[in-house]
Amino acid sequence: MTGFTAADVLSQEGKTIIVTGANTGIGFEIASVLASRGARVLLACRNKSKAEAAMARIGAAVMGADLAFLPLDQADLASVRAAAELAGKEQRVDLLINNAGVMIPPLSRTAQGFELQFGVNHLGTFALTGLLLPKLAETPGSRVVVTSSIAHRQGKIGFNNLDGARGYNRMAFYAQSKLANLMFAIEIDRRLRAAGSPVIAVGCHPGVAASELSRHIPFAGMFAPLLGLVLNSSAQGAWPALQAATDPAAKGGDYFGSQSLDEMRGPSGPAKRSRQALDSAMARRLWEVSVELTGIDPGLPPA
Repeated sequence: MTGFTAADVLSQEGKTIIVTGANTGIGFEIASVLASRGARVLLACRNKSKAEAAMARIGAAVMGADLAFLPLDQADLASVRAAAELAGKEQRVDLLINNAGVMIPPLSRTAQGFELQFGVNHLGTFALTGLLLPKLAETPGSRVVVTSSIAHRQGKIGFNNLDGARGYNRMAFYAQSKLANLMFAIEIDRRLRAAGSPVIAVGCHPGVAASELSRHIPFAGMFAPLLGLVLNSSAQGAWPALQAATDPAAKGGDYFGSQSLDEMRGPSGPAKRSRQALDSAMARRLWEVSVELTGIDPGLPPA
C-alpha cells in the first residue's frame, strides 16, 4: 500500500522543532527521524533523566544530532508557561508537534484540578500552542501539529462534566480528549487563516500502536508479539505526525493517519474525521471554555 513513511521525510536542516513527550514511544521515533534529517530538536518532557537517556540514544544513532531538553509537564499550566518562555528564547521555532498525552488512567487531577486526560491531552496542548504562536509566527511556513486518535470517533464533549465530578468512564474521557484535540486542530487553523497568519495547523493520529496498548491495557503485554504483527510499531505510529509536520503538500486543516485496517496500521495518508469533529459551533464553544479554564487566550478571533 502506498502512503507516507519516514523515508519520505525531506531534509529539515536549519529548522528548530519541538516534540512533546519525546522521550519514549512514538514521540521518541518522531524526534529521532527529525534529528536524522538535520533539525534541531527540543525534547519537551517531564523527566530530565529520561529525556537525557533518549537524547543519548538518538545521538548514538545520528552523528552530530542537535538536541536539547525542554522541561514540560502538561499536567501543570505553570510548567507549560515556563516551557513556552524557554522555547521562546530559541532563535527560531518552525514546528510544534503536540504528541504528549495520557490514556485511560484512573480518575486523576492536574495541578490546577482538571480531569487528567482533558487537562493534559487538550488543555495542555491548547495552552502550549497558544503561548508559542507568536514565536512560530516569526518563521514563514511554520506549523502546529496536534495528535488526535481514531478514538475521537466515539468522543462527545461533556461540557457539564469536564471534571468528571458527575461520573467518570476512563475510555469515554479519553475519546472526549481526542475529539477535543481534532476539533482544536481544525478550529485553530480556521482562525489562523482568517487572521492571515503564516502558521498552519495540521492534525494526525498514529493508528493503533502495540506499544501503547501494552502500556495502558491490562494483559495486553501477553499478546504483544501477536499485536506487533497486526498493529503499528511506535516507528510506524510516528509516520502520520511526520507527514503532518514535513509533507510539502500538507495544507492547514489537513488530518493524516494510518491507511489500513480501518486506519489502525500502515503508511500515512488522509484520515477520516467524525461529524462531531466538524461541528464548528461546538468547536467555538470548546475554544471559549479552554480560554476560560487555562487563562490563556491565543488572540485569534472566531473565523
